[in-house]
Amino acid sequence: MLHAVGIVSEYNPFHNGHLYHLQQAKVQTGADVSIAIMSGNWLQRGEPAIFDKWQRTKLALDNGIDIVVELPFFSAVQPSHIFASGAVTLAADLQCDWLSFGAENPSIDYQELIDNQPRHDKSFKQFDRPYPSIFQDYLFKKTGIRLNQPNDMLAFGYANANFNLGAPLKLVPVKRIGSGHNDRQIDSSSSISSGSAIRTALLAGNSTAVARFVPTETQELIQAQQLMTWDQFWPMLRFELVETPIDELHNIYQMTEGIEYRLKRCAIKATSFRDFLRLVKTKRYTYTRIQRLCTYVLVHAYPQDMLVKPSYIRLLGFSRNGQTYLNQVKKQLSLPLITKINEDVVQDYIEMDFKSGMLFQMINQVSQDFYKHPIIH
Repeated sequence: MLHAVGIVSEYNPFHNGHLYHLQQAKVQTGADVSIAIMSGNWLQRGEPAIFDKWQRTKLALDNGIDIVVELPFFSAVQPSHIFASGAVTLAADLQCDWLSFGAENPSIDYQELIDNQPRHDKSFKQFDRPYPSIFQDYLFKKTGIRLNQPNDMLAFGYANANFNLGAPLKLVPVKRIGSGHNDRQIDSSSSISSGSAIRTALLAGNSTAVARFVPTETQELIQAQQLMTWDQFWPMLRFELVETPIDELHNIYQMTEGIEYRLKRCAIKATSFRDFLRLVKTKRYTYTRIQRLCTYVLVHAYPQDMLVKPSYIRLLGFSRNGQTYLNQVKKQLSLPLITKINEDVVQDYIEMDFKSGMLFQMINQVSQDFYKHPIIH
């Protein structure tokens, strides 16, 4: 009987910090199998992945992951609590024994935070601060626990989602080492640097500087492939915002407080995506929230598309060890395991993943769903 550890990931791109976490997850759990629940082509912060989901799946398999499944768009491009809930649901359905994740402070008492999270609080109706900062302050006043680091916030999301499902998973937080999650400068004192710093260096054209921070396979892909960024999607986004009537924009998921007017006005003025973000930014709206809104505009995402729970497991790749595990658990899965894509599957299950993948295909000319089969490593 094989036992699996689930790892929620974006692998954007797969770097030495991810490899360290995978190794620690295996050591601390004794798991026979590792399963990556990986975001597809668009990520939690409303950004395109720098490589498509198939390229990132291969990097994960090359470096020791046994199974890669796609976290659906309607879970992946979401605030942290919805992102976490979707990932935990898939890990549980895949019969994982453990869920492992990076955390700045792995000794945090997640249950105390869960027990003291707000239910209904008038201060949450403030419009001069982002919701996450109000939420964090509320928890700090209640518990004395400061929840203000990116991975700690996601860790709380995983713990809360697991609690809401009846705690099917044992949580295994792994202490982050090296530079901080949002650090944008390469840390020359270590072989581990943040994904943000690695991407910043790559987008500045300094690919040689990141060689020591990524596995060989990642470096080879960096040298061979075009990096995907918002700049490539800006003309499409600008057209959508300028040409779509206000009434239609208003119906887009999370389009609240009349921000559709601001988005349209700034799209007309802006000369680049960076310029557009600067023009739209307010105290209330973080860059992340604006980017997610832009992603929803591109794929025409409405509340009925996004406020859903995972109803399928999309298999992207597996090792021979992973194949053995899938054969072991396939009769216990409550969700259908999707390996082949046709028009019926798109319509019934993966419409949002398909639309978001088509955006990538328009840039890199590589099919993301039709005619694609799981990678066998």
